[in-house]
Amino acid sequence: MSHIGHPAKPDKRGLRREYLAVRSTLTADDVREASSALAGRALGLPELAQARTVAAYVSVGSEPGTLTLLDALRERGVRVLLPALLPDNDLDWGAYTGEGSVARVQHGGKMALFEPAGERLGPDAVTGADVVLLPGLAVDGRGMRLGRGGGSYDRVLARLERAGARPALVVLLYDTEVVAEVPAESHDRPVHVVVTPSGVRRFPAPA
Repeated sequence: MSHIGHPAKPDKRGLRREYLAVRSTLTADDVREASSALAGRALGLPELAQARTVAAYVSVGSEPGTLTLLDALRERGVRVLLPALLPDNDLDWGAYTGEGSVARVQHGGKMALFEPAGERLGPDAVTGADVVLLPGLAVDGRGMRLGRGGGSYDRVLARLERAGARPALVVLLYDTEVVAEVPAESHDRPVHVVVTPSGVRRFPAPA
C-alpha cells in the first residue's frame, strides 16, 4: 500500500502532481516491464476473455503501457475502440486496427495523444463496449479513481449511465498507485477492477 499523499483532506490537484512526479522517475525499461506484466494480468480477466468490444486508450509517456494489451486483444478477435479528444474535452471514438491506425495529435498546450486515424464513430460508440479501460493516477480501497482532471472520462461514465450500459470498468496502474483513499466527489463513480503488474483487485458494488 502506498502512502503517497495522505493529508487529512487530500487535494486532488496536489495528489496528481505527486503521482505524476513519481511516474516521471520511471525509466523506459520500467515502463516496458510493467506493460508486459499488466497485459498478462489483464488478459487473464474473465471480463476481457468474454468481451467482444473493449474501449481502451493508447498510453503516453510514463503511463502504465497499454499497447501490448491492445494488440493481444486484437489477436483474440476483440474489437478495440480508442478515444479522440474533442474541443470540449468529450471523447469521440474510432477503431484500433494496429500500429498504423493511430496518429499522434497535439492538443494545444496539453500532452500529445495517440488517437484513431480512421473513421470517427461518435461519442456514443463507447456505450457498446463490454469493457472500458480507464486511465488514472490512483485508485483507493473503494474503487474510486483519481484521474488527470480533464473530466473526459467523467463524461464517458455519465454517458454510459444515461444509456443504461454496464460495461466492466477497469483501470491499469502501477503497484504503488493502489492507495488507502483518494478524494471523491458526488459525481465520481467507482471502477470494478484495478490491474497492476503484481496482481488484480476487485471492488464490491456500492450498496
